[in-house]
Parts: sequence; C-alpha cells; structure tokens
Amino acid sequence: MSQNDVILRFNKVSFEYGQKAILKEADFSVRKGSKVTLMGQNGAGKSTIFRLITGDIFPESGMVSVNDNLSIATARQVVSRDQLELTVREFFEKAFVEKIYNIEPRIDKILEVIHLAVPQNKKLGSLSGGQQARLLLAQALIQDPDILLLDEPTNNLDKQGITHLTEFLIEYKKTCIVISHDADFLNAFTHGVLYLDVFTKKVEQYAGDYFKVVEDIKARLERERMKNARLEKDIQNRKDQANFFAQKGGHMRDVAKKMNKKIDELSEEIVELRQEDRTIRNFFIPCQEGLAGRILELKSVSIMVGHKPTVKKVDVSLKKKERLLLTGPNGIGKTTLLNMLATGHAKGEHIPPGIRISYYRQDFSTLDFEKTVYQTLLGVIGKKTEEELRSCAAGFLLDGEILKTKIGSLSEGQKGLVAFAAITLEHPGLLILDEPTNHINFRHIPVIAQALDRYEGAMILVSHVPDFVKQIRIDYTLNLAAL
Repeated sequence: MSQNDVILRFNKVSFEYGQKAILKEADFSVRKGSKVTLMGQNGAGKSTIFRLITGDIFPESGMVSVNDNLSIATARQVVSRDQLELTVREFFEKAFVEKIYNIEPRIDKILEVIHLAVPQNKKLGSLSGGQQARLLLAQALIQDPDILLLDEPTNNLDKQGITHLTEFLIEYKKTCIVISHDADFLNAFTHGVLYLDVFTKKVEQYAGDYFKVVEDIKARLERERMKNARLEKDIQNRKDQANFFAQKGGHMRDVAKKMNKKIDELSEEIVELRQEDRTIRNFFIPCQEGLAGRILELKSVSIMVGHKPTVKKVDVSLKKKERLLLTGPNGIGKTTLLNMLATGHAKGEHIPPGIRISYYRQDFSTLDFEKTVYQTLLGVIGKKTEEELRSCAAGFLLDGEILKTKIGSLSEGQKGLVAFAAITLEHPGLLILDEPTNHINFRHIPVIAQALDRYEGAMILVSHVPDFVKQIRIDYTLNLAAL
C-alpha cells in the first residue's frame, strides 16, 4: 500500500443523535500516513465522527469504509469514571482484547515515550489531570495503531508535555486525526483540515497547514458575505422598482411580474452563509456580598516528591480582589491542593465560615452527570427567576434543547460552559479554577479571561496556557516546584 492510498472514507454519511442531526451526507477521505485536524464548534459532533470511525456507532445512511486489517486506537479526552479505580497496569491491559503476557516492559517503554514516571500499581484516580492525559495518549500508542485518533490531546499537558507530544507526532509514520483547539500545536504537524460545519452538518476538506486553512476558511466566508450583500442590495432595488410599476397598472404590471421573476432567480443565488463558531456573550461573575478581611490563609501545602507526599511551609493570604496563580509540573499536586482547599481539608488552611466557594474542576466532577443542564442551573439559581436562568444559559450557548440534556451526554466543551454558567449564578467569594481553558473553544477564551479579570472576589488559578494567564491580573504566584 503506497502513502497516497486512501485508507478511510466517509461516503454520504448521515447520523442523528436522538432527533438531532449531527451529519448530513458527509463526504471525505483520509490517505495513509497523513496527519489531519478535525475542526468544528463545541458540540458539533467531532467526537461522534471518531466513534463512527472506530465502529462504536453506525451511520443512519451512507457508509464509513476503513481498509481491511487496519487497527484503530483513540486517545480520549478524559478517563471515564468507571476506570479511576484501575491501576496503571490494569488500564493498559484493557487496551487489548486478548491478554498480553509480560506487558510490564511494554508499559515502561511507552511511559518513557510520553515522559511520564508513575508506578504501575498506582490507581488512576490518584493521578493528576496532566498525568491522566498522558496515560490516555500512552494507552492508544501502546497499541501501535494504523490510525491514531487524538481527542484534545494537549488538555492538561504542561509546556514540556506538549513539546514531547509534538515531537512524537512529527516523527509518527502512520495516520493521525486530531481534535484540538491549540493552533500552534496543530500547525506543527498537520497536513490538512476536516471542517465539520455545525450548521450544514457537512464536512469540508482542506489541504495545507493549519494556519493557512483557517485563513482560507475566513477568506471564503468573506467572499460569501460580500456576494450576498451585493445580491441583497440588487434585490431590494428591483423590489422597489417592481412595487412602483405594479401600482401604475396596465403594461407596467407585466413589467413588474417580469421583475419579480428575476428577483426570485437572484434570491436563489444567495449563498446560505455559514456562520462561524458563535462566541459566548460577555459575562460577569458577581462576587459574594459582604466580603471583608482575609478570605483564605494557607500556611503549608503537601506536594509530591519522588511519588511521596511531602509537606512544605508557605505563607499565602488572599483578600477580596486578590488572585493567586498556582504553578508547577504535572503530578506535583496542584489539583490535589485545589480539591483540599475547596473541601476545607488542606493542612494549614483557614477559610472563614460563610465564604461561598465556586470550584471549576478540570474533570467536571462537581457536576452531577445524571442531572439535566436545566436541573443543574436550577440548583444554584438562588433568588433568580427562571427567565434569568434561561438568559444566563443562552449567553453560554446553552439553548432549550441543551437545557433538557443530561450533563453526561454533553461534549467536554459544553460541560465547561455549563460550569461557567453555574459559577455566574453562585456569586462566589472564593473562585478556584483548575485548567479552565481545557476543552473550551478558543473563541470563548478571551471572553472568559475578561470575566475572570473583572471578578472582585478572591481567586486561585491553575493554567498551563500563558496567553490566557496574561489576560488576567495576577497578584501572587506560588510555584510548587520551587518549594
């Protein structure tokens, strides 16, 4: 099989989830050895395309064709909840249908590839989000698949982790399809883009590096917009003339009829404008009323040194309008510390009674996956009216259909928007944020940064995205690696 051979093809594939159309006669192909980005708005159905490729689900019509005897592996976005009690070794064993004997050396080798050092008897639930992200990637890589599917692989990875992943993919000889919102990461290795249009439900295929393709899409949209503007102006002028002639009667009415026929022809030429990904509305996070004095005091923290928890002394104090950036490599204990701060179990911690805490967890475990979005927001609405709830939800692109959907059925990006909508309704005094840009469409990120920068309570932030952090005023930085 040559490098130019098509190994994957969607032929007029249509798919619905419930009664919601995800794909309508999608057509595209992927060649052997190519590295392709799959783009589309949060909730458009990118992960659904991956499931169609792997055969987890099947199209309503059309055909998904994968060449015979090709293996496929997916590096998912998050570890499923039912796997958190597995050890690292058990997690890798589940990647194979048949039992693999003497798997330990293979695990050690693949952990070296992703630059992760964790004991094989360690439970997944005890690992940081960054360590779990690397394990998800490693579980796919250990299978040595012919087609590698990566779903937001840079989420939770620190700068070093992203660098290692990028280098690996540049050298990777087999086929790879990636869902990601990290433009610099994508541009380093991809050959083309599959664009899933959330409005037409079709997939458009573009060749070239990521930045060039994004510019091509923007240019096409602008051409379509300008063409429509000219047509609409011409149509309006002709309508005005046709109305004028129609009122004159006699022969002028025949002229008006001919003009109306031409208007209908011109109307058919108007291109159905593809709206680009919508951006969430600017929003404001109200602060808990009556805040005074110190909101948080922290005198010691527990960090991981050589896989062992070690207590270190610190001196952290936050008042209203003060922000702390918590930094350090994956696995040092940032998420563990945030969990303990949010639950009041951190050693050396003091938060005065009555302080309302909002916690944005990177795994969204503060959300009840069995509740609908409406039930979730209703639970934090306080004295607000249902009209205010729905207005808040709409600002985060959570429409009536999504409000009726269970949290567990949402995309990871949509869960993130639900979490932010809930935070705005909670009026926190202390806001704790663990990687709040993970899974979020890049168009929303400046809006979120602006809202956090305007927030007037105390804030603790963990983020591996420097451009995002730069948009938020930070008063103090605590680097756990330097303790």
